[in-house]
Amino acid sequence: MRKLSLFFMGAALSCAFIYSGSPFVTAKAAEQTVYVGGMSAGFTLKTGGAQVIGLSEVVTESGACSPASRAGLKAGDIIRKAGGIRVETIGDLNEIVDKSKGKALTLDVLRGAENLQLTVNAVKEKQTNRYKIGVLVRESVSGIGTVTYIDKNSGRFGALGHSVVGENNQEMQISDGSVYECSIVGVCKGVRGKAGELRGLFLNDKHFGSAEKLCDCGIFGQICSEFTVDDLTEAVASSAGARPGNAYIYSTVSGVSPKRYEIEIVKVDKNNRENKNYVIKITDDELIAETGGIVQGMSGSPIMQEGKLVGAVTHVFLNDPTRGYGIDIEQMLCE
Repeated sequence: MRKLSLFFMGAALSCAFIYSGSPFVTAKAAEQTVYVGGMSAGFTLKTGGAQVIGLSEVVTESGACSPASRAGLKAGDIIRKAGGIRVETIGDLNEIVDKSKGKALTLDVLRGAENLQLTVNAVKEKQTNRYKIGVLVRESVSGIGTVTYIDKNSGRFGALGHSVVGENNQEMQISDGSVYECSIVGVCKGVRGKAGELRGLFLNDKHFGSAEKLCDCGIFGQICSEFTVDDLTEAVASSAGARPGNAYIYSTVSGVSPKRYEIEIVKVDKNNRENKNYVIKITDDELIAETGGIVQGMSGSPIMQEGKLVGAVTHVFLNDPTRGYGIDIEQMLCE
């Protein structure tokens, strides 16, 4: 069994939104008909290079040193090229570094929105006799989340409802990715002070689609031709008229089929700059018994009110797992 919770390292599951000081304007999406989601999905997202997740020392004949640290590399950096050669995988980087034999090597690095060129001199590791620079890297990330909707006409989908952050608490960027159907096989219940999580298996033989964009409103992409929408419910996606009061969500907390659970929308704030447009409370006794409330992996669960898709679950309150935040569906549709 593959435990897949890498995305969701913390209860806030937060969307990072940088306010520049200019007036905040909420974009208005055209009202459209969608298929309502609620099914869990497994995401494997490529970082577009070798992403640094840590720095380490290299033990040489003359002692330990960290060429990467000396060069100015930081956790979160994405190494796109080394010595002018495109880096797609960890193997690519290792091969280029070893072949440098300690000569100065130029790294093309993406740090947030900034493109940098850093120079590093690899050193020969005593144990392996290979040249290394002392970085821990990855080429992709995997995790589970919930699909919010599929556009009826285009087959475009939106999921998660929030950004994905790495170890340095920066929003991650992706080049592309694959999405698979997912079966939930266990739940770690949420309790006061500690977020719970869904545990699931990627169904690698059941391709859902491709992930093409990651932003502070979630993950967006295209479903594949093999995925069938026959069992999904159609609804108008619009937050017009959304108000405090009774509502419900669709979420999958066991197996592959979403179920409907009762909630209450406690507060509506359509202009919240962090996409925390709803405060919600889980009122469904069955869901509370199974999960304790909102848990990691439920992000993206569609929020329905009066037959309309008005938003998606995004956050959980650490001090009360029955409460959390949701994003306005129109923010997702605009992406």
